[in-house]
Amino acid sequence: MRWIAWTVIIVVVAWIALSWERSEPPAEITFASADVFTMDPQRMSYMQDLRIARSLFEGLCTTASDSREFAPGVAERWENSTDGKTWTFHLNPRARWSNGDPVTSGDFRDAWRRLLLPDTAADYTELLFSVRGAREFFSWRTKALTEYLAGDQHDSAAAQELWDRTRETFTALVGISTPDAHTLVVELDNPVPYWLDLCAFPTLAPIHQKSLDAFTHIDATTGIVRSSPGWTKPGVLVSNGPMKLAEWKYKRGMRLEPNEMYVGANTALAKSVAVVPIEDANTAVLAYESGSIDWISDLTAEFRADLAEASANWLARHRDEYELRIGAGASVDEALAALPDPDPALGERRDVHVLSAFGTDFWSFNCRPTLPGGRLNPFADPRVRRAFAQAVNKEALTKSVTRLNEPIATTLVPRGSIDGYLSPAGLPFDLPRACAELAAAGWVDRNGDGVVENEAGDPFPTVDMLYMTGNPRVKNIAIALAGMWRDGLGVQCELRGKDGKFAKEDLRNGDFMIARGGWYGDYGDPTTFLDLSRTGNGNNDRAFSNAAFDALLAQAERELDPAKRLAILSQAERLLFEVEMPILPLCQYVTLYMYDPTKMRGITRHPRLDQRLSQLHRTEASTAKPAP
Repeated sequence: MRWIAWTVIIVVVAWIALSWERSEPPAEITFASADVFTMDPQRMSYMQDLRIARSLFEGLCTTASDSREFAPGVAERWENSTDGKTWTFHLNPRARWSNGDPVTSGDFRDAWRRLLLPDTAADYTELLFSVRGAREFFSWRTKALTEYLAGDQHDSAAAQELWDRTRETFTALVGISTPDAHTLVVELDNPVPYWLDLCAFPTLAPIHQKSLDAFTHIDATTGIVRSSPGWTKPGVLVSNGPMKLAEWKYKRGMRLEPNEMYVGANTALAKSVAVVPIEDANTAVLAYESGSIDWISDLTAEFRADLAEASANWLARHRDEYELRIGAGASVDEALAALPDPDPALGERRDVHVLSAFGTDFWSFNCRPTLPGGRLNPFADPRVRRAFAQAVNKEALTKSVTRLNEPIATTLVPRGSIDGYLSPAGLPFDLPRACAELAAAGWVDRNGDGVVENEAGDPFPTVDMLYMTGNPRVKNIAIALAGMWRDGLGVQCELRGKDGKFAKEDLRNGDFMIARGGWYGDYGDPTTFLDLSRTGNGNNDRAFSNAAFDALLAQAERELDPAKRLAILSQAERLLFEVEMPILPLCQYVTLYMYDPTKMRGITRHPRLDQRLSQLHRTEASTAKPAP
């Protein structure tokens, strides 16, 4: 077994080394991450993309990764009107793109207009719907494209004329103006308590329009403005954050280096950071143990609970000294690094860190009336969704399957995570009630064979369970859920694991019955979770739509009293998770990191987990390591 392990390590190291056919020195920091989908800020939605974007791009303001306090980004200062509806941002005249061009207010206007175009097919379009006229502009453009497609004239001149009208309509309708190159004025329909949080979010980052234009054309047939991904490639991507993209090879990795034109406060501390996608979770641990990588950003190996226990046992042995150092003002990593070394004879570790996260693990129900091929979808009925939800023993999942005892979830907003917000109860594990719900929907075991059928005698369709491969935890949960539904409800399930990009396509196309999901909050407000179920939201893969729920969200937008607003949002969440159940929440996320605090620093432990790659660095005590 030892020979096999070392053979695997050698193969891993060789693979990582071959991923970088470069003459440059090894990266100072190397970490393992899920593979990146896109570096287009307006089109990204996955955590691994957003994590990198926070160092490649900088928005109007930034947030301290530990305290969440707002600090200047491209804007060196800002003011909010007395009614809370108008924000004026004053940009730093020294701010530069990585090619030396000045960052202007027009760069933000262009990026935000692009985010509001249905052409972009962005998941986060609705982040800007609080801006005056933004929702109306999106609807206008959608209608204009539909009318263009139905019209008789489809040539480049007609498509260009439509685009010219679109830009004019944006200027006339949307409350985004640029009085000069260094001033951006934003008018909102109503005050938004978390507006600065949005301004710090990567999808609202500026774009270098000239670079994008070289890869953009107007489709004469449809009138749609299309951009190829070439503008986000190394040597082409022009960014304004503390780091720049030096290398990116699909499925092989990415390398970031300091942006010498950056003048902000988050100057890169490392000379280079390498990102290596390692799909197999156990292989990632072997790469870490060999010294090939410094940090595993999501430890998902099947034995991760054992690794976490090894670190917990070591810390428990030195708890008093740890508490003394924390009390004296040391950071968590400083305190951990100063403790006595773990005892190998006791199987102890220092490098596995269990962090509570501002996120919820869930599975999505497809709420469309029909499935691909025109088949009727049983999950279009909320009674069926409630039945499946109440047939899940979540405590058994966290104790016996994940083995991390994560806090179970009956709602989407992590309980107790937002001051003043009272989470509804949600639906508990209740198997008799689950069977009653399924029977009310017409699905009953009519012949005693343990299988539920409808009135025509047709068995409940085999449930297609879609999930992304690469994470053993996800597959193990899927197996457990399938077993609970088989034994408790008399329903058969079929697991379908797919590579991330292909699974994402199936989600968008509605090609699933139940699909694994999950969400980390993007800003500190319940709407960062609740908006996922708003009709037409770009992240509403379930195609769920409920007029009463949408009305409650709209009512909350208009409510100026903070306490009343949160009460309305709580009512909306109660509708979701006690009546409609488009999403099956399982547990609050617990993220496991693997890194040695005696060797590297710069990782935040805040539940938002907004890591700044620009702040990663090796400790003075650590020595240079061989790296890819």
